[in-house]
Amino acid sequence: MSNWLTKLGLGLKKSSEKISGGISEIFNKKHLDDQTLLEMEELLIAADMGVSTTAAIITSFSKQKQEKEVDGLEIRRRLGEDLQQILQPCEKKLVIDESKKPFIIMMTGVNGAGKTTTIGKLASKFMKQGKKVSLIAADTFRAAAVEQLKIWGERSNVRVFSGEPNCDSAGLCYDGINQAIKQGDDIVFIDTAGRLQNKTDLMDELKKIVKVIKKVIPDAPHETLLTLDATTGQNAVNQVKIFKECIDVSGLIITKLDGTAKGGILIAIANDQPTPIYYIGVGESADDLDEFKANEFVKGLLGL
Repeated sequence: MSNWLTKLGLGLKKSSEKISGGISEIFNKKHLDDQTLLEMEELLIAADMGVSTTAAIITSFSKQKQEKEVDGLEIRRRLGEDLQQILQPCEKKLVIDESKKPFIIMMTGVNGAGKTTTIGKLASKFMKQGKKVSLIAADTFRAAAVEQLKIWGERSNVRVFSGEPNCDSAGLCYDGINQAIKQGDDIVFIDTAGRLQNKTDLMDELKKIVKVIKKVIPDAPHETLLTLDATTGQNAVNQVKIFKECIDVSGLIITKLDGTAKGGILIAIANDQPTPIYYIGVGESADDLDEFKANEFVKGLLGL
């Protein structure tokens, strides 16, 4: 088993124990009948798979009702097939188009989702691939975010473009991208603010940043990635909806899966707000963020 698969299994341990343990309890020498299906429905909702997703899964299972006893492993395998079907369309690789230089990646997400840390991890990954990377600290109202980005920049030997505290984020992006062009950078990450409690202002700011980016590079940003904190559960589905209403979110990065029993949230997102999932995170180090693979995730989630 690869190092990442081991990490993924450990990272999804809380979620897996909740789901696979619950299924084993429900189907301990019992039939697949109305009562066991009801208990399974409650379990899946509690694991944050969402009401509509759970309803579809239970409908699928109810067609297979039978008199003979079934065990937990058989149920988990069948459930795994259903979850795989929901998640597979969201499995997508983040590809850097080398003809677009610099390749602009705008990072969004609410404060605390792990956005700045994720930028640092991705910058480190691309640097190891020989790419020349720079970061723009456009979350100008939060001094801590700028400092955090600078720490990641120093750690990975990546240049960080920043301005005065509270300076205009869009103007900073304009200058930062022009600087990146002069320096011959391959990839530029833009760290944006995430004050969702003041939704209108935030969304207006993001739209303004996109508009200004296009003045420098008309087809940019080439990717707009939304970072989500798995521990927020169903709130994460709502965040995808809100951000997509405002900007063209091209992919998701889901963090902190190791800190929660709510790993089912990926299923809810894939079902309710289908969006490519590029990476998932199960820890603090740069190696704890890896590409999302539906099959690996389902096996880790269900302990298969």
